[in-house]
Amino acid sequence: MKIDLNCDLGEGIGNDEAIMPFITSANIACGFHAGDEKTMRETIRLAKRFNINIGAHPSWEDRENFGRVEMNLSPDEAQKIVSYQIDLFSKICKEENAILSHVKPHGALYNQSARDDELARVIVHAIKSVGEDLILVGLAGSRSIEAGIKMGLRVAREGFPDRRYNSDGSLVSRNISGAVIESSIEVAHHALTLIQAGGLDTLCLHGDNLNAVENAKLLRDVLEKNGVDVVGIS
Repeated sequence: MKIDLNCDLGEGIGNDEAIMPFITSANIACGFHAGDEKTMRETIRLAKRFNINIGAHPSWEDRENFGRVEMNLSPDEAQKIVSYQIDLFSKICKEENAILSHVKPHGALYNQSARDDELARVIVHAIKSVGEDLILVGLAGSRSIEAGIKMGLRVAREGFPDRRYNSDGSLVSRNISGAVIESSIEVAHHALTLIQAGGLDTLCLHGDNLNAVENAKLLRDVLEKNGVDVVGIS
């Protein structure tokens, strides 16, 4: 078995460098929910130093709520917002001689596109306008993954060991107590359960989790001890 281990970074939490030794892909905030051009550049350089995949992490324009409040924009407005962030991030990657490998929407944008066909297509269009060879990271079994496949984009099906799931495969809302798993041991056990169920290419850890560094360290150790090859998506 093999799996990619990704983490949302460049969000101003301050633990990026401590997490990077244990992951294989970084999703870097593009300024709309967190970060700015300076932090994008710094995080890209860190990712290059640790030789991990570099991805754009676009969001709704919502720094006040960390991009975790749903918005209802027209398809044109949504495409402009997503395209702007990916374009800017791609430009910075080129300036830093870094390779942009994937795009993973953030927060509410991610969850809405997982169930909204039109928004999912908008995101795929935005990604393809930057690069046909980019990979879309999305929730396994979601509309976003379906749209990516239908429109000829490479996809990486994602699972969340530090989040609880609803019976339909969606993520339990962060507004519900216990939605986020804090225990590093429980996170590691949940990861193994998700991998054994099949159908995943990557697992996500959230950099803003209280135990993010410990989660990453323990999870990497547990995966490798259980015969899981932790490698970047490609």
